[in-house]
Amino acid sequence: MGITISLLVIAALLFIVILGAGVFHLYFLFGVVVPYLAIATFLLGIIYRVIKWARVPVPFHIPTTAGQQKSLPWIKASTFDNPATAAGVVGRMALEILFFRSLFRNTKFELHEGPKLTYHWEKWLWLAALVFHWSFLIIFLRHLRFFTEPVPGFVPFLESLDGFLRVGVRALYLTDIGILVAVTYLFLRRVFIPQVRYISLPADYFPLMLIFGLAFSGILMRYFYRVDVTAVKELTMGLVTLKPSVPAGAGLLFYIHLFLASVLGAYFPFSKLMHMGGVFLSPTRNLANNSRAYRHINPWNYPVPVHTYAEYEDEFRDKMKLAGLPLEKE
Repeated sequence: MGITISLLVIAALLFIVILGAGVFHLYFLFGVVVPYLAIATFLLGIIYRVIKWARVPVPFHIPTTAGQQKSLPWIKASTFDNPATAAGVVGRMALEILFFRSLFRNTKFELHEGPKLTYHWEKWLWLAALVFHWSFLIIFLRHLRFFTEPVPGFVPFLESLDGFLRVGVRALYLTDIGILVAVTYLFLRRVFIPQVRYISLPADYFPLMLIFGLAFSGILMRYFYRVDVTAVKELTMGLVTLKPSVPAGAGLLFYIHLFLASVLGAYFPFSKLMHMGGVFLSPTRNLANNSRAYRHINPWNYPVPVHTYAEYEDEFRDKMKLAGLPLEKE
């Protein structure tokens, strides 16, 4: 059901842009209005989600730990799996954000006859996620060529590294292949693994299909159906400089690509893709585990009457002595 709904939504989006840009030639709508609405939705949505998360009270340090906590000097602590300092937290966050360290440690288990519980190596998910995210980032940075003038120096450098393979005289970008392979694996994993398929919703399938369509339309423009790059840059620079114009010659495939990118941007803040920003605000990741060095008290605890052990012993001293229970004071 989730796959069907997602396919229908993607088909509806393609129908809208093909009908609007291809049949009715509403180039200003799909080239200017829709991208501006998508950018505004993206920025306002990001701000809303971040403020909402930042207002959630976190009175206690609740980091997820996977190693020895810092305690006695002769006991070796785990610097990144159980950080006790801000530097350790920064290192842990860097490993998590750049290399998905927690996902790398992931294992899966199965119950066999016996009963026998077995654990299996699970690195393909980590590799696919790493390739997908890094490919997406590099492709995004490569696209700065269309939104900046002059082009930053690191963009040609990235392009030379990414496109060192050549098919004829044309550079073949490795990230183009990588993102298609990775997103296909992530999609098929949800389809063919029963446990993953059972918990998958349309919100899981739709972003994968949308990103696949975005990447595939970009590859078609790059290698098969060339578009007027000058017209494309004129349009994008007009958007950036707030002097929008719609030049002729961009082509329907470009408007499909731009429309899918706009949908992804507008959908981003309200989807599971927002984990990109949420990881920075997660108290299970961004807090130091120093509960043995500092006492963390909930600032909202209201005073309550307590009955200390000394008071308890004074109250029941005679009965405790008759029962033979040890007393702290006679």
